[in-house]
Amino acid sequence: MAVGKCVVFFAVLTFLRTLNKADAVDCVFMESCILPCSFQRGDEVVIHWIKLKSIDEPAHSYYHNQDQLSRQDENFKGRTALFKDQISKGNASLRLTKVGVQDQGRYKCYTSTIIGNYESFINLNVDAPVREVDIQQVENRMTCSSEGIYPEPELTWSTNPPSTVTPQNKTTVQQNEQQLYNISSSLIVSASDLDYSCTVSTRSNKKRTTLFKPASINVSQTETTIPCTSSNTPLTSLIWRFNHSHIILKQTGADVPYTVSEEWTQQVKSVSESGSLTLQGLTSNQEGIYSCELSDAEETYITNTTLRIEKHQGSSNAANTAGIAAGVVSIGVVVAILAVLTKYKRVICKKCKKENNVL
Repeated sequence: MAVGKCVVFFAVLTFLRTLNKADAVDCVFMESCILPCSFQRGDEVVIHWIKLKSIDEPAHSYYHNQDQLSRQDENFKGRTALFKDQISKGNASLRLTKVGVQDQGRYKCYTSTIIGNYESFINLNVDAPVREVDIQQVENRMTCSSEGIYPEPELTWSTNPPSTVTPQNKTTVQQNEQQLYNISSSLIVSASDLDYSCTVSTRSNKKRTTLFKPASINVSQTETTIPCTSSNTPLTSLIWRFNHSHIILKQTGADVPYTVSEEWTQQVKSVSESGSLTLQGLTSNQEGIYSCELSDAEETYITNTTLRIEKHQGSSNAANTAGIAAGVVSIGVVVAILAVLTKYKRVICKKCKKENNVL
């Protein structure tokens, strides 16, 4: 009798361990994901995928050699599929498309054949990785932000050379309708000779954007090259902006040709391997701030350069000379007109005297 109780006890213990043990699958937000499940091959296959909650949600069912989706939860409609050609080989894995945060949780795969019943469990985790970290500076206030992240991220500031950085206010974290997190932080720039970096991290990845100290260029020619601070790792994208908002050109990879915006086709002459931009045909309309955004897989480097265009000395002298010449010509014309009028007046006066003498 004691032996029987021990057998039952260990059987229950094994069942509980099996129940609590679950493999984990990390899925990317809005992409497809596979939940693995296998069973011993046999006839009369039945497959049930269930999301375990306080009220279980049927995700997908299969029996009588076809899908049975009449009881499928609304959340999963049109997003699940089995590998039909693999079921006879003992593969009951589920493909879930357009994964959302609401899909996160614990799933049970129940399979049955004439041989027996099997259960396995999967924990589905959802990640929306950090894709972009944006830094904006207006006067002496700098703001760092990133959007569409899951789970909740962290944000940190740093400088080069190292210094104490105190954010102006607490880091703001908000969730949108898709349950993704938006994060932002701002600080007052106390020193203009520092490079400021902002890092946003989550469990799946992290990204950093560095804003290099601003520079300025004064040019007197119609052509100049604006440098771009580059990294030592292969770039994944290059963007040049004018006054922070107007895009001059884009390049999506080191081996991909850059594309120039239509309004800048006359000014862009070339782009170097390091990202430096050469402009031509410069006028006062091109004065402003040029931003180079050079990115690799984990970091973005931003360089802001203010371009000032000086008037050409030769043009000024030519303008002065032309002005003087025009003045001389104008004076000559006036003198000539006065001379003609004086001569005409004398002729009239002589004629008048003759007429008076006759009378």
